[in-house]
Amino acid sequence: MEITRRDGLTMLGGLAVAAGTAGGALAQAGSMPGLQAIAASKGMRLGSCVAWGRPGADRGSFANPAYAALLARDCGLLVPENEMKWQAIRPSATSFDFTHMDAIMAWATAKRLPVRGHNLLWHQPKWMPRWEENHDFGANPAQAAARLLVEHITTVCGRYGTRIGSYDVVNEAVNPADSTLYQTALSRALGGPEATLDLAFHTARTAAPHAELVYNDYMSWEPGNAKHRAGVLALLEGFKRRGVPVDSLGVQSHLVTQGPDARAATAALEGEWRRFLDAVTAMGYGLVITELDVRDNKLPADIGARDRAVADFTRGYLDLMLSYPSVRDILLWGLSDRYSWIEGFEPRPDTARRRPCPYDDRFVAKPMRTAIAAALASAPKPAPSNAVADGQGHRR
Repeated sequence: MEITRRDGLTMLGGLAVAAGTAGGALAQAGSMPGLQAIAASKGMRLGSCVAWGRPGADRGSFANPAYAALLARDCGLLVPENEMKWQAIRPSATSFDFTHMDAIMAWATAKRLPVRGHNLLWHQPKWMPRWEENHDFGANPAQAAARLLVEHITTVCGRYGTRIGSYDVVNEAVNPADSTLYQTALSRALGGPEATLDLAFHTARTAAPHAELVYNDYMSWEPGNAKHRAGVLALLEGFKRRGVPVDSLGVQSHLVTQGPDARAATAALEGEWRRFLDAVTAMGYGLVITELDVRDNKLPADIGARDRAVADFTRGYLDLMLSYPSVRDILLWGLSDRYSWIEGFEPRPDTARRRPCPYDDRFVAKPMRTAIAAALASAPKPAPSNAVADGQGHRR
């Protein structure tokens, strides 16, 4: 995902307007069971990303009382949107800045909400800090690069200890264009991307032996993702062959609608996607839905029609995903359209505002929220932790 957000994404009218719109939205929310309560009834957790914010310059965070109320009510888990990434906490090779990440942790702790770690290594050159890509690794580059990576992961994991129980250790290392692994200055110094990713996971296991260790990527079920999926499968096979301690695949789930007939689209996409997930779970990996939102492509500007199609597409996807018993955590990439990264990343050609989240920009629930609630409520009961349903990872 984009590591920066547009500076202009502020609450309309500031926190005063937020307080004014909060009443109706929260009254509406109060009449519905919270998403986390529904998820918990099926042995799952429902959460959202959250950004750091400060009063007077709200950025979709707990600084906005209306949004904070939704987070506290609907979420059983939080994940920092950008605040743990190298660009956010690593201003130089010799320094860390945890100011914003610590603020998120403090709020989550006060609300008794667990936090996922995202991420310990975003292995693409454009998402590593500029200083890293220009870093002089000296006469013994492999040793210097290993020291830098080990120090980074050990420092982050050590700071938060058992308060973080799951980490996206490596994020988006596969090039979707050709299934190969990205190279960074770090991996070139270390001797290759495999050695770099392996070291990241081994270090995370040592630094956080209690935690679920996740490889996270955005391969998806839409057409055009075959090479990306193949590259992810090859990477996971390599991890297994080399004995790398990877527990789960993070399935980002940035969905892209395929047209107004959402039910037909989901049916068309299901077969190939199941084959991919079956291959992952057959290797013994768990699944985590890490960054769910929906890009409303090929849909009319009419809000009613668009919202219905997005809801149907979301429901079809979640029904499929929740048939796998290893899915225990579902992370939305934001609860409200007001703060979604998608509007800045890819505006609609017709200039209609994107509607990718379960609540609109006034924190009013949309059909997508209803679809998520229904999918959770309809999910099969969790299988016993020591049982695999049918050899392919499906719930019985």
